Amino acid sequence: MKILIPSVQTPFIKGGAFYLILGLENALKSRGYEVESVSLPFKFFPESFISGMIDVWCGLDFNSFNGIDTDLAVVLQFPAYYVNHKNKVLWLMHQHRAVYDLYDAEKAEAGLKTLNEKITERDSSILPGIASKFTISRNVSDRLLKFNGIDSVPLYHPPFGENNFYCGEPYDYIFYPSRLEGLKRQEMLINAMKYVKSPVKAVIAGSGGLKKYLSYIIDKSNLNDRVRLIGAVSEDEKYVLYARCLSVVFCPQDEDYGYVTLEAMLSSKPLITCADSGGPLEFIEDGGSGFIAEPHPEALAEKIDLLYRNKNKAKEMGKYALESYRKKNISWDNVVNRLLGI
Repeated sequence: MKILIPSVQTPFIKGGAFYLILGLENALKSRGYEVESVSLPFKFFPESFISGMIDVWCGLDFNSFNGIDTDLAVVLQFPAYYVNHKNKVLWLMHQHRAVYDLYDAEKAEAGLKTLNEKITERDSSILPGIASKFTISRNVSDRLLKFNGIDSVPLYHPPFGENNFYCGEPYDYIFYPSRLEGLKRQEMLINAMKYVKSPVKAVIAGSGGLKKYLSYIIDKSNLNDRVRLIGAVSEDEKYVLYARCLSVVFCPQDEDYGYVTLEAMLSSKPLITCADSGGPLEFIEDGGSGFIAEPHPEALAEKIDLLYRNKNKAKEMGKYALESYRKKNISWDNVVNRLLGI
C-alpha cells in the first residue's frame, strides 16, 4: 500500500506537529507500507497568505503522480486536509484556532473576519466528506463538534522518544519544557514562584518569541535565584531534566494534546496543570497522577509547596502516573490499526 501524508511546515521550526508526522511515518514504514510525507511551507500571517494556501491545497490532486497511484492519504493539518484524494483518513491535530476557539469577533479586523468565514465554510463542507475521522485528543474532537457539528474519535499517540524517558532521584526543582509563547503561560509559573515558600527552583526549557519578555519579568520580580530560563535543550538533556525534577508544571491555555503531560507520566513524575489547560486534563487525575489547580499563580504555588513537603507522596503520584499511562494503550501500533481500519 502506498500512503501519503500531506503536511505543512514552518521553515526552521520543528514543533509537536513535526514529531507527530515523523512518528506516524516511521510507524507505517515499520509495518511494511510505502510512505511519503509531502510538505509545503506555511506561516500564520498575513491572512492573505493563509487564504492563498487554502486555495492551493484545495486545487491539489494526490491520487496519482507520473502514473503511480496512491492508495491512501492520511491528513492531519490545516490546510493540508483539503487536498483531493479518493481515500482520505482524517487524524486531526487541530484546526486553524485563530478563527475558532481563539477568535474574538468584536476585536477581529476585516482580514481575519473574511478568513473566519472562508475556513469555517471549507471545514464544514469538506471535512464531513472524509469517511474516517479521528483527532489527537478529546479536546480537539470537542472543538470540531462545537464549531462544525462534526463527530470524530480521539486517538492518542506516544511522544517522540517514548522509550527513553526514565525516573531518577529528584532534586529540588520543578521543570517546565515548552515553546516560549503566550498560550503556554510560562509567565504564570514565574509569578507563582513569588509565592512559593519552599526552597524549590523553577527550570523553564524551550525557545520562542517570549524569551526576552520572560527574562524581563524574572529580573523585575527579583527571581533570578529561583527561576532559570535555560533555552532549547537536546533530547538527552531533556530526559535527564525530567528524570531529576521533583515535579513537572504544564499550565497552557486550552492545549490540543500536550506531549509534556505524557513525557511527565513516562518519567514517573506528578504533573501540575490548570483547570482550563485542555488536553492534559484527559490524562491527569487530580490528587492521583498530579494536581489540577485553578489558573492563577497562588494556586500553582500551593501545589508546588505541597509536593515539596510531601516528597514521598510525590514519588507515589509519579508511579501512579506511569501506571495510568500504561493502561491507556497509547501506542503507534494502535494508531496504525485504527487509521487503517485493521
